[in-house]
Amino acid sequence: MNFLNISKIANITNSCSLGISCTGEIYYSPRCAEMLGYSLKQNEMHISMWKKMIHPDDKPAVMKAFNEHLEGHTTRLENEHRLLAGSGEWKWIIDRGEVIARDNYGKPLRMVGTIVDITERKKAEETLRESEERYCLLFNNSIDAVLLADPGGGVYAANPEACRIFERTEDELCQSGIDCIIDTTDPSYYAVLKEWNRTGKFKGELTLKRKNGAIFTGEISSAIFKDKNGHYKTSIFIRDITERKQFEKEMARLDRLNLVGEMAAGIGHEIRNPMTTVRGFLQMLEGKQDCSKYKKYFNLMISELDRTNTIITEFLSLAKNKTVELKPQNINHIIQALFPLIEADGMITDKNIEIETSEVPDIALNEKEIRQLILNLVRNGFEAMSPGGKLTIKTFRDGDEVVFAVQDQGGGIKTDILDKIGTPFLTTKDYGTGLGLAVCFSIASRHNATINFETSLCGTTFFVRFKM
Repeated sequence: MNFLNISKIANITNSCSLGISCTGEIYYSPRCAEMLGYSLKQNEMHISMWKKMIHPDDKPAVMKAFNEHLEGHTTRLENEHRLLAGSGEWKWIIDRGEVIARDNYGKPLRMVGTIVDITERKKAEETLRESEERYCLLFNNSIDAVLLADPGGGVYAANPEACRIFERTEDELCQSGIDCIIDTTDPSYYAVLKEWNRTGKFKGELTLKRKNGAIFTGEISSAIFKDKNGHYKTSIFIRDITERKQFEKEMARLDRLNLVGEMAAGIGHEIRNPMTTVRGFLQMLEGKQDCSKYKKYFNLMISELDRTNTIITEFLSLAKNKTVELKPQNINHIIQALFPLIEADGMITDKNIEIETSEVPDIALNEKEIRQLILNLVRNGFEAMSPGGKLTIKTFRDGDEVVFAVQDQGGGIKTDILDKIGTPFLTTKDYGTGLGLAVCFSIASRHNATINFETSLCGTTFFVRFKM
């Protein structure tokens, strides 16, 4: 056989050399046998055996490139593919080769080459690929907004959730940078910025803004890291906690209501018993001839005792653990039954009433409590309006909710008390107790309902939303 002497080819740790004759015999260096785990006699094998060692998925491409080179279509041969090792393991290799002698007809006579074991590199690439796939999966499907930025605040990547909560495309976020999403009027902004610049990290809450200017509270976690090129980058994770904040606020408010209700329940009977005795004696004295000249004073005292008793009743209505019996009823029927009373109140105060009820299903209600809720909201609406104003009562279905709404034409709720609506004892009236709306919120809570409102200079609408 006529082989080229290749014994002096560099013996790299994970590479070896080989030669192929025109008859198909392959000579391989001892390093090849060691690398592939074969021990063949005289370090020889036939090319037919070599073909069988190629992974079936790789063989078509390998043989195509091999034949094209033998036919002179390429000057060099190079392939990445898998070979079956003696251990039964598939090893990734790069084989490089070149025909170094041809006959007068161009038929190849001798070919030399090397093979390099790249199994570890392929494993590392696969690990990296899987890591990148996991990163992309997490990045694109994260429930948190994720921004990747440079330390100067320039954004170079934003996931879909970031685009959603900020109402901007990824290109818009990249063009505008971090400054476009942070509300710089937040008092804590500069302290956060200082901490960010000092440590490269921040974890806490910050006021953020959407494209339309609406602001919301975001929970932010950020840190600096190095990319593969050694450049510093910043990862920023943002969660919109508006709903959580609202829930915490609602729970705190309900806890306050419950506390007041429990206090009232604890002392209510102790106060009512002596009040009942005093009221009885006042009624008795009022009927005596000797006391007739003091009749107006007796009436006033009895009236004040009755008002005090009403306030105690409202206190007791605040208790979260108050037991109420709920049964399927239609809120439209309760409104219709109350309408004569509401209409009379409107006539006394020179206010107009309009009823816009839609067909809604029955829901679990306690009629007595819902009557109180309706009257409280209606009377609040009357008191918010000047004579001649119109109050509209509505019912409608919204998805899986039945909604009861009261809309007035007053001057709206002042901004400094918006966050305090429903707090016990909060009142803007000269003689109000500040318990009417607080009672409404407690009743709604016991019915697994929520109350929200919309207000402007043209009036306020309260919505009570009952789950079906």
